[in-house]
Amino acid sequence: MGLRERLRAGLTRSREALSEVFYMGGEVDEGFWEDLEDRLVMGDMGAEVAMGVTDDLREQAARENLTTAPRLRRALAERLAREFCVPERDPFEDLPSCVVFVGINGAGKTTTVGKLAGVARREGTSCLIGGADTFRAAAIEQLQVWGERSGIEVVTRERGADPASVCYDVIERAEREGTQLVLVDTAGRLHSSPELMRELAKVVGVTRRRSSTPVSVVLVIDATTGQNGLAQAKEFNDALDLDGIVVTKLDGTAKGGIAIAISHNLSLPIYRIGVGEGIDDLQAFDALEFSRALVGDGEGI
Repeated sequence: MGLRERLRAGLTRSREALSEVFYMGGEVDEGFWEDLEDRLVMGDMGAEVAMGVTDDLREQAARENLTTAPRLRRALAERLAREFCVPERDPFEDLPSCVVFVGINGAGKTTTVGKLAGVARREGTSCLIGGADTFRAAAIEQLQVWGERSGIEVVTRERGADPASVCYDVIERAEREGTQLVLVDTAGRLHSSPELMRELAKVVGVTRRRSSTPVSVVLVIDATTGQNGLAQAKEFNDALDLDGIVVTKLDGTAKGGIAIAISHNLSLPIYRIGVGEGIDDLQAFDALEFSRALVGDGEGI
């Protein structure tokens, strides 16, 4: 299965939730536009995005006489793609680079680090993993399993050690050896806990000060959390000044529009999306391809 097919398969539930609006019996009337706006909201894109996109598409449809489902799908996909923030750089491809992953427990940080390490190894990119989650039981062991699977060394310390010291260690090692990519896994932090967020801010601060290569702080968001994911992103961004986002578990939700809401509201780029369990299911994000898969552009009616 190719990347495009994996993306479409992963967004099946979100696409099905939106697709019914295009079975409009050949008539694009006021009811169609109301239904479209409602479904965009229910897909967790947010009221502001839903209203703006619907109004723009309504004007375009009148101007260009868009009356068939395929043409409307194509126009909707192109309009949704414009809601995403365009990244200035890809921290996983513009090397050398250090990436610190943050997020709540269960969002998929460790799995994301492991998959990206596997991709780096496959592409011949020298890589080190920093295991800065020294609090959670079995976190280091889990990361080492991913490291062994991908053939990438994990730099860490014993459980209970200062996570900032791990970041210092892995950066020092990477600079000494000329490593191209450093991936740092941190402990899950509740966005609603100021004390825990301050601890994480210390880890991020040490990493940014110590590294001579560009440091990107990337939030991993579980798409199944819906609008709560947007609240998480706001809190993490306020505390850490995020550089971008990875959205995981899009295959497990009918509300893939949360990716649009987060990128639009916080002006943050999406670097990668997870649409399945395999390494190749963690894909580089393409706004137009994502939007086309979300609305079913190219499908027959």
